[in-house]
Parts: sequence; C-alpha cells; structure tokens
Amino acid sequence: MIGLVLAAGAGRRLRPYTDTLPKALVPVDPAGEGTTTVLDLTLGNFAEVGLKDAAIVVGYRAEAVIERQAALEKKYGVTLHLVHNDKAEEWNNAYSLWCARDVMAEGVILANGDTVHPVSVEHSLLAARGNGQQIILALDKVKTLAEEEMKVIADPAKGVRRITKLMDPAEASGEYIGVTLIEPGAAAPLADALKATYERDPQLYYEDGYQELVDRGFQVDTAAIGHVDWVEIDNHDDLNRAREIACQY
Repeated sequence: MIGLVLAAGAGRRLRPYTDTLPKALVPVDPAGEGTTTVLDLTLGNFAEVGLKDAAIVVGYRAEAVIERQAALEKKYGVTLHLVHNDKAEEWNNAYSLWCARDVMAEGVILANGDTVHPVSVEHSLLAARGNGQQIILALDKVKTLAEEEMKVIADPAKGVRRITKLMDPAEASGEYIGVTLIEPGAAAPLADALKATYERDPQLYYEDGYQELVDRGFQVDTAAIGHVDWVEIDNHDDLNRAREIACQY
C-alpha cells in the first residue's frame, strides 16, 4: 500500500498564494512562510503509518511540486512518484483520480491535497480493514453539517448509500473528509466508475465516482474518525483555521 495525494487543483480562492502554487503547497505554518504545507502534513502522516512510497497527482503549477520533490523525499523518507493530470485547469477531480488508476492498483491511502488532518485519520482507516472492505471513507460523524460539506448517508450493513453535497444535512450520517483507503481489488471497478463519471460531466467530483460505484452494487464502507480537528481549505478563512490546527500536530 502506498500514499496518494490529489494536488492538481488551482485553488483560485486562495490567491495570491495560488498565483504561483497549487493548493497543496499553500503555507499552513502559523507564520505563513511555507515551512509547512498540506503536502508536508500529509506525507508526514503517510510516513508515520509506515508508507514508504507516495504518488502525487499534479497539474496546476506542477513545477512547484517538482522543485520540492527531492527535499520532500529526504524529509519524510518517502519515495515520490508524480502523476500528471493534463486537464487540471479544465476538469474536476473525478478525472484527476482516474489519472492515478495504475497507482490505485497497488492499494492506496488517498488524501485530498487541501485537507489538513492528523495521522489518527490514517490509523482509523487502517484499523477498519480486515472484514472484506474494499473502499473505506474517513467519516466525521461529530461535526455539525451545512450546505457545502460532502455529506454521506451510510448503512451499517450495506455501507454508503449516498454521497453528495446536494443533500439535506439532517439526513446525513456524517461528512466525508477527503481521505480514503482503497484496496487493490477496488482499483479497476473504481477506475471504470470514474471514467463513466467524467465522461458524463467533466466537472463532477471523484465522490460522484464513488456514487456511481455504489449504484453499480459495489459496497463502499466508512470509518468514523471520532473527535478530530481537521479542515478542508477552500478560502482564506479555512486557511486561517488550518494554521491553528496544523500547529497542534
């Protein structure tokens, strides 16, 4: 099993940082100097749970990741492989994850490049393995949900029934936080579902690919992460919150 980070997005709401950087390299250290980024935190998490290799899907401002690759490998003891998304500035992340389909065949822990979270999330996913699960989503069942969150309805026996932002928060079991464990056997079915998803609409999310997979009868499971401080960075308010959280790890 290896790590996988989706880091191809532009993150235009985080300008001026993202004039020259992908979202995954926006500084989350308190001083904003760039000593710590989301990518740093994620690679550190991967290393802490014993992953020795990681793939990064790059696109927008890929050169910034390439410039830091050797330093990141040395710092975290992880060999990095870059996967290039040729449509990063045109299409949404269903296509971005599909670009990593060969990587997924090795089994991965997938993390969004804009999610600041502690390593306890990876531990929760790894602890949930062992009962035939093929895909396990990290689920926050504690947070009060609103309109923008990626909400999930999950059945204890049948797994995910629905995953979408377009849901009444009161109906949801929790929020998907952007971290998933994908076993090797799920790679081909998921890749096919992602392809069908972006071919239907290139602006769809990879979570829509998860829904496509569920609709085809494939079981997608969840693991609760408990009381955890985490944030998805979409704007400067989120970035300020990320800096508060990151200094705890």
